[in-house]
Amino acid sequence: MLEAIDLSQNALTGPIPSGIFELQNLNKLLLLGNNLSGAVPPEIGNCSSLIRFRASNNKLTGSLPPDIGRLKNLNFFDLGSNRLSGIIPAEISGCKNLTFLDLHSNSITGNVPGSLNQLAALQFLDISENMIEGTLSPNLGSLSSLTKLILGQNRLSGPIPSELGSCSRLQLLDLSSNELEGPIPASLGKIPALEIALNLSWNRLSGGIPEEFTALDRLGVLDVSHNQLSGDLHYLADLQNLVVLNVSHNNFSGHVPETSFFSKLPLSVLSGNPQLCLSSNKCSADDGGATRRGKAARVAMVVLLCTACVLLLTALYIILGGRVRAYLARDGDLDNKDDMELGGPWEVTVYQKLDLSINDVAKCLTAVNVIGHGRSGIVYRAIIPSGQTIAVKRFRSSEKYSAATFSSEITTLARIRHRNIVRLLGWAANRKTKLLLYDYLPNGTLGALLHEGRGERVEWEIRFKIALGVAEGLAYLHHDCVPPILHRDVKTHNILLGDRYEPCLADFGLARFIEDENAGSFSAYPQFAGSYGYFAPEYASMLKITEKSDVYSYGVVLLEIITGKQPIDPSFPDEQHVIQWVRNHLKSKRDPVDIIDQKLQGHPDTQIQEMLQALGIALLCTSNRPDDRPTMKDVVALLKEIKHEQAGGEQGHKPTTNLSKGPDVSSYSSSSVTPAQLLLLQGSSNCSFAYSSSSTSYNNRHQ
Repeated sequence: MLEAIDLSQNALTGPIPSGIFELQNLNKLLLLGNNLSGAVPPEIGNCSSLIRFRASNNKLTGSLPPDIGRLKNLNFFDLGSNRLSGIIPAEISGCKNLTFLDLHSNSITGNVPGSLNQLAALQFLDISENMIEGTLSPNLGSLSSLTKLILGQNRLSGPIPSELGSCSRLQLLDLSSNELEGPIPASLGKIPALEIALNLSWNRLSGGIPEEFTALDRLGVLDVSHNQLSGDLHYLADLQNLVVLNVSHNNFSGHVPETSFFSKLPLSVLSGNPQLCLSSNKCSADDGGATRRGKAARVAMVVLLCTACVLLLTALYIILGGRVRAYLARDGDLDNKDDMELGGPWEVTVYQKLDLSINDVAKCLTAVNVIGHGRSGIVYRAIIPSGQTIAVKRFRSSEKYSAATFSSEITTLARIRHRNIVRLLGWAANRKTKLLLYDYLPNGTLGALLHEGRGERVEWEIRFKIALGVAEGLAYLHHDCVPPILHRDVKTHNILLGDRYEPCLADFGLARFIEDENAGSFSAYPQFAGSYGYFAPEYASMLKITEKSDVYSYGVVLLEIITGKQPIDPSFPDEQHVIQWVRNHLKSKRDPVDIIDQKLQGHPDTQIQEMLQALGIALLCTSNRPDDRPTMKDVVALLKEIKHEQAGGEQGHKPTTNLSKGPDVSSYSSSSVTPAQLLLLQGSSNCSFAYSSSSTSYNNRHQ
């Protein structure tokens, strides 16, 4: 029986056939990005096996059928960007396993159902850009698994319930563009996980910033603009991780905190607060209330401050510049010293508390401290006065783009926080030199671990942990960042390893920052992106980069992890690529186990089967056609399902492209697994996304 259907990104029209929900074994139905119309058939409630239903970006109309409440296994429900109307049925509370609910950009009316509090597993709720009204139920505070709550651009009124502070895992809260009133609940400042964004803008909120907000030391974005808030801003002074702050158009007063972060804020994010003073001698005025004398005072103060800074930096340059240059000359720089300028003026921004000066960092930019280098720049190890070790990346620099340009690009990357993405600590830039400051990870790169003869036997459990962590990091960039962020240079030498070999992606999104020498500026479409052996076929032919380009590069990395071979390995005949080497091996009907790294041979049969299934995932990721590659979110689910299947536990979320439902290889010994039993591993670039539970092999779709 058919279990999964993916018809996304076609030009399908007409209604969703009600008969499709009579497929009793159907657990995934993906219809994203078509031109489907009509209502969601009430027969959807008959499809009791349905786990994942996605039909966003269509033209569906009508109300959500109450019958969806009968879908006890439903995990992922996405109907965003349609033309739905009516209310959210209270019966939705029957979907006890629902973790993802996205209904944004429709015309849904009514209230936020109080019954949502019964969805104990719910992690993501987005019903923004609708016409939902009424008050927010305090019952929302019982959603203990919720990580993202997005209710902006509706017609919600009344107070923000203090019970929302009980959502201890909440990372993002967006209540913007509603008609909410009353004070900001102090309980919001007690949410320990709140780190992505808190957006309360464009409401009617009053009162002050709660003292409890001093505890939001992980928060990256705070927007309370266009309200009726008052009081001062001193409770925000110690929020060291803030990247974006907007308090404009309120009634704030007093002095702006005298911190480095506040000193660099543009006036636009503070404007509209007539009583707010930027310093002891100058106050911001709203758009119509500034007097000429006040403007003159501001200009004079800026001129005085700039003059003082120039004099101070000049003195520092004279005193320290010679010492630093002498230090570098003594140790020798790996790259062109003429391409680096260590004198002032520097623009420096840090996102974490770091006890350092730019001089401390500059002293470490020597050949003896180099720990990596590539096309975009050089990475150094630096020990700062506190004893902390950090990594410093210096770009191959140019005078053609400014520190301001660099700052605007890096600000986006600074908002990214994920356990499998290396943390950006700060940056520094002057006329010629651009530096990024990162956490230092002591175990080097995955490339060095696999290929550079460190003599370490890397067990499968560690390799699988690395493969899964990298996939989760890429899935975060592609699916959880708005807008999505492409890595553009996924390779083993851009995967750093921590104390316990926990992987962290480095240089994410930085390929777009490499200088376009012809344009003389940072380019969103650089002349070259990616590394030889890793970039996808469509880039080589059309210079086209998408999320699926990252998926392809990840597939190459996964093949390296499994085979122990480099993308272009010296052992391959005729300078073959590892993908072609694997496919040729399988097409020749030889034992697929021989592909596995010799250091992993002799492992238990269960682990060998995990390696072979991971090999199938790698070949899916490296399909020639981008449309035939899975998304990184599905890659994560596929990898997790390998472990779940071997453990015999519940499978939980099942991916769109299911490998484990192919031939049952768990009963075979490692030497008896044949290509016929693992037909997917033949390397076809056109593997079908529809599979049958009764089939013993995969069907290929040849076009």
